[in-house]
Amino acid sequence: MPSARNVALAVVVPLTAGIAALQWLGRTSGSTATERRARLPGDEVVDDPQIVATHAATLPAAPERIWPWLVQVGWHRGGWYTPRWVDALLFPDNWPSASRIHAEFQELAVGDVIPDGTPETMCGFTVREVEAADHLLLESTTHLPLSWRQRDLARLHWTWSFRLTPVDGGRATRLVFRWRARTAPWWLTLGAHLFIVPADFVMSRGMLRGLRRRVGRPSDVP
Repeated sequence: MPSARNVALAVVVPLTAGIAALQWLGRTSGSTATERRARLPGDEVVDDPQIVATHAATLPAAPERIWPWLVQVGWHRGGWYTPRWVDALLFPDNWPSASRIHAEFQELAVGDVIPDGTPETMCGFTVREVEAADHLLLESTTHLPLSWRQRDLARLHWTWSFRLTPVDGGRATRLVFRWRARTAPWWLTLGAHLFIVPADFVMSRGMLRGLRRRVGRPSDVP
């Protein structure tokens, strides 16, 4: 009969390994060591971040074909191209992610706000930098419950930077995106490490797969 110690080890060791793997994937999925070291637009905005995650994928289309999909992201816009079950679980009030390019969402300028929740949440991204078919930099301090922000119970400042680089003679694109976050107090930082980082692996891979499916079809650009 196995001893209690052996049973505990049989549970703890794979669980610990699984958590470590999710932490690693949540910070690095798809990206190379060189890409993780490279500077992206907006790295200077969040000073001394507690969390940095860099994800990447090669998409089968030129940057000019990917850009219209990227520029229309957001709540009640193009969505985030994640699987519908993710949308329904995390964004139940949102529409399904767009399956075509919407002309009405193609104009994006510095200072614009991209909503990421219902109006009453007052949650969204501010566009810090935008250069067509090259890079997009989003910033937010609003991705916490409104009541927490109003009572100053917690703080979150983060950026989301997307860089598109043509590869394969311009026939494909290396899409690298990074988020950098500074959080307070300690319990929010701990929760972000334990839950948000692993969840970001699921979200980022879902988003990249969704983009790959869309840009792999004949162009929908109007």
